[in-house]
Amino acid sequence: MVSTIKEIRAFAIKCFSGAPGSHDWYHVERVRKLCLHIAEVEGADKSALEIAAYLHDVGRHYQDQSKGRVCHAEKGAELARPLLEGYPLSGEQKTNIIHCIRTHRFRDNHVPKTLEAKILFDADKLDAIGAVGVGRAFLFAGEMGAKLHNSTIDPEDTEAYTKEDTGYREFKVKLSKIKDRMLTHEGRRIALERHAFMESFFKRFLEECDGVR
Repeated sequence: MVSTIKEIRAFAIKCFSGAPGSHDWYHVERVRKLCLHIAEVEGADKSALEIAAYLHDVGRHYQDQSKGRVCHAEKGAELARPLLEGYPLSGEQKTNIIHCIRTHRFRDNHVPKTLEAKILFDADKLDAIGAVGVGRAFLFAGEMGAKLHNSTIDPEDTEAYTKEDTGYREFKVKLSKIKDRMLTHEGRRIALERHAFMESFFKRFLEECDGVR
């Protein structure tokens, strides 16, 4: 199993050549670490989960190129299916890994049903909140050529993948809701702590933007 994971990791790394910083290989590694931590607490299949973590964003390039029209979770599952056929994994593990990849996206209607899928979903979302989440939100906004902040526009009236896709917009429309979407006990525990940090950060951020602090 060790050699299988190493080979799949090597394949995944190649998929992130030239990836933007907000969704690069370091994101995958952070998600993997969170997956293994939560798996230890929740009692999940670590091998299947580690493989799913390495492959969960291999379709991200296609989504970015299409400006969001292609679902990276669906594309990732499509890419992973033939890849997994060449490895000595059980049929159940292969099916589970594909399910994990297909259901990990926040903006999707596919519901994670296995414990491993729920853990990958939580780990991926946890990397979008807290201090790392704030950093990634502004990094992504920079990649879109967005402003630091625009107080004249309601974040709810703007669109993703545009110049109005600011870090604060990402917090208001997505990141602030993540703590309520966690699917595991350990995921919820970590999310509450990370959410509190974001609330404090963006409160101060708006005060500084308004010249109050």
